[in-house]
Amino acid sequence: MASLHALLNTFTLLLGMLAITLSPVQAFELIPQKLADGVYALIGPTNNRTYENHALNNNLGFVVTRSGVALIDSGASRQGAALIEAAVRSVTDLPIRWVFNIGVQDHRWLGNAYFADQGARIIALQRTVNGQKHYADNHVALLQNVLKDRFEGTTPLTAPAPMRADFAEFELGGMAFQLRWLGDAHYRGDAVLLLPHAGVLFAGDIVFHDRMLGVWPHSPVDAWRDSFRMMEQLPAKIVVPGHGNPGDLAKARHDTGNYLDFLADNVIPAARDWEPLDAVTERLADQPQFHHLQHYDGWHKRNINQTYIQFEGK
Repeated sequence: MASLHALLNTFTLLLGMLAITLSPVQAFELIPQKLADGVYALIGPTNNRTYENHALNNNLGFVVTRSGVALIDSGASRQGAALIEAAVRSVTDLPIRWVFNIGVQDHRWLGNAYFADQGARIIALQRTVNGQKHYADNHVALLQNVLKDRFEGTTPLTAPAPMRADFAEFELGGMAFQLRWLGDAHYRGDAVLLLPHAGVLFAGDIVFHDRMLGVWPHSPVDAWRDSFRMMEQLPAKIVVPGHGNPGDLAKARHDTGNYLDFLADNVIPAARDWEPLDAVTERLADQPQFHHLQHYDGWHKRNINQTYIQFEGK
């Protein structure tokens, strides 16, 4: 009897292992995170763009109003936009009537056409649209390489009637929205969207939580720091960063503001004084106060290098 019992246990274990082996890989999905009444964030993974995550490693969001849904950013592709729509549908059947673009980077706007085809109005500032158009070819080439077949059918579409001012206020479905350009940041033309009634700020790539921000040739560190400080003056209780989990302004200061200050206060003066780049990188390489940020090991030295080169090129 004991041996029969052991045999049955072994058989059950083998069946379980076979089921795991044969089960399909779990499909990527975005889970809405409620931040306030009618306000939701879609939090992407903090790793890099991949085929598996549909290049949706950024944060998006949506607001349910009495007459429709306002979407914050539209994803990296037509297929990615469909995943975003599915996440919205898990909360409401109301139509997606408006799509705000608050960023220049690819995964913030290349899903626009999907929603425009369904009648949604695409809303963005002129500065943001200028940046999107400037980088469109490069971003499309990048995503074609990453997404392969999942990028098929994606057509770059920017807001057809962008706002020329740096501030625009809207009342949509009985809710107020404030779209602002505070200054250049991760990309020139990045903006933020404030929901005054909820105290929620979709800060886009001005703010990174939990992972290290990336400095590129188009990311002016001194201007980015100024933009961040402007952002800190806004009446936000909850900050949805471009990447990482939502938090408050103190979290934004801890993970982004302090790091921008570090780069501006240490790397730029060193470049101004003609200290050799290799020496600067070595001297500033270990910063324990930022070890908690994902990608620190791979990005920190690169950020020092890029910040130095930016100033050197002025």
